[in-house]
Amino acid sequence: MTVTYSSKVANATFFSFHRLLLRWRGSIYKLLYREFILFVLLYTILSLVYRFALSNDQKRLFEKLSRYCDKYAEQIPVTFVLGFYVTLVVNRWWNQFVNLPWPDRLMFHISSCVQGKDEYGRLLRRTLVRYVNLTSLLIFRSVSTAVCKRFPTMEHVVEAGFMTPEERKVFENIRSPHLKYWIPVVWFSNLASKARQEGRIQDSIDLQNILNEMNQFRTWCATLFGYDWVGIPLVYTQVVTLAVYTFFFACLIGRQFLDPAQEQKGHDLDLYVPVFTLLQFFFYAGWLKVAEQLINPFGEDDDDFEANWIIDRNLQVSLLAVDEMHMNLPHMTKDMYWNDCDARPPYTLAAADYCIPSFLGSTTDMGLSDILQFDDVDGSESRLRQQDSILARRQESVLGRVRRLLSVQEPPDLRPPRPIFKRHSSDAAGSFFPDLRINTGSDDLPPPSMDTLSTLREVSSNPPSPESTPSTVFPQLVISPPLFGDISYNVDSLDKPQNGLDHSPTEEGPGLDTPRNDPVVCCSPTQLGPKEFRWTTLNTPCHPPPRPRGRQFSLQFSRQNSKASVRSLPSPKGLGRRKRGLGRFQYRRSPGPTPDTLQLPNPDYDHDFQGTAETENDKKEGKSKGEDTKNTDSQSESTEKE
Repeated sequence: MTVTYSSKVANATFFSFHRLLLRWRGSIYKLLYREFILFVLLYTILSLVYRFALSNDQKRLFEKLSRYCDKYAEQIPVTFVLGFYVTLVVNRWWNQFVNLPWPDRLMFHISSCVQGKDEYGRLLRRTLVRYVNLTSLLIFRSVSTAVCKRFPTMEHVVEAGFMTPEERKVFENIRSPHLKYWIPVVWFSNLASKARQEGRIQDSIDLQNILNEMNQFRTWCATLFGYDWVGIPLVYTQVVTLAVYTFFFACLIGRQFLDPAQEQKGHDLDLYVPVFTLLQFFFYAGWLKVAEQLINPFGEDDDDFEANWIIDRNLQVSLLAVDEMHMNLPHMTKDMYWNDCDARPPYTLAAADYCIPSFLGSTTDMGLSDILQFDDVDGSESRLRQQDSILARRQESVLGRVRRLLSVQEPPDLRPPRPIFKRHSSDAAGSFFPDLRINTGSDDLPPPSMDTLSTLREVSSNPPSPESTPSTVFPQLVISPPLFGDISYNVDSLDKPQNGLDHSPTEEGPGLDTPRNDPVVCCSPTQLGPKEFRWTTLNTPCHPPPRPRGRQFSLQFSRQNSKASVRSLPSPKGLGRRKRGLGRFQYRRSPGPTPDTLQLPNPDYDHDFQGTAETENDKKEGKSKGEDTKNTDSQSESTEKE
């Protein structure tokens, strides 16, 4: 008796739901019209008594009672209690529908696994399916009032063909105080095992599948029996019912229209008919009626399950599947798309609008012009960078990594570096850092900070030949500690180099025409040309005496195009640990640092350490010392040869 209206609301049209309001079968009007008429009748009687039967004193007393009921009736949590109750009932109703026993899967296994076209094979399959339907019938008889009226006794079950007289005798001889719906399940299991022993079921796996499906069917039946046995607690149902009816009993008195002449608050109008009170009763009482109808879906209401139809359908379909359709296959022929790799069923004119292309992803809507636009912008930017400097596109050198390891701050750039994500070679400079694009031609850069240690320089170990390209020049890094601890920074004027860098133009490699403006700020360690600077000392009497020259050391790292050179680079901590061991060796081999060296401060005097720019006198002294050192080395080599 289920009311079906799915076809009426298949399409969302104008007034599609409003047409359902005019239906009577299964409607709220059919459920609620009795209670609604009773409520209206009681309200009308009280209104007539107040207006015509009571005296003035009695009217004043009734008005006080009406205001009292109207004030405290709103404290009843009707919406809260009724909402949870209806939600619980609807979930319970749907779970019972999901667990209705359907023998379809079981009859498929029986038809395909129980072999034999003879009379015994046919009898075996029909008997197995009949036991399945008998199990569901016994359950429906115990939970559904409609099925119980159809099959009130076991005699009616035998007359309907679900059970033979011999099976009825065996069924009644089994003494059990419990519901005996499980007896046909045992008969089914024993008969399936016998069929396996006789070879009608050729594989034990097929027998296991059949028994598993039978257990699932029995679980559905037991679930329905459990829902019928354990319902929603009676206390909850009573609380909801009392809350709804008590609220509307108070509304019968509290929602009366009082005499406007008394000028009472909220009673300025006398409309006789409480429209919104009637609507509130319609909604709340209708909500409660929905719960009353769905709490047991195996009754005789309009929206209850059609249990008798389910029994008839299951028996007819299952017998057809295992008997007439057993190994009854149609002749196989080639389909109409046999030689067509692109099968497209035709559409009628009414369904032509539903022929749509396949969905290939949301990115298919993007045109190629949107993608190529970004590529053109990237290409123009790369060409501008190539015009600025050839070496600006190279990877950050080992010098840049050492600068970061020594916490040396580079001069700021006007724009943030843009990483270029591409496959790099095995160059030592590209093993750790991406390519950073910088602008070396800017003259408006702010002066670097004076308190940072910017004391690195990069020189070319071998001057490039005119035939060589810029990419073949590998600079060499020379690091040396300071000779003394009393070092400070001197700045005479703005024309002098800042941050320990001498911005005077120096020798460039042949074939490399890199434009330089005066002053030039070195923004990248990969620019060609040495950035010359030098540590100098100040003769200040308050500082400790200078340390001996034997404490200094000098290390040289060659930038090579191999990964082995990267692994062999020592870390700054390793330089400190090897300081003492290398001091004596460097003292014998190189008496003093050359002008083109970088000197690092001694760790013992980091707090007093500052740098100064190299002057012309310092350059001359360094050159003279370098010539003296070369003379001493040549003399020592001649003595050794002799």
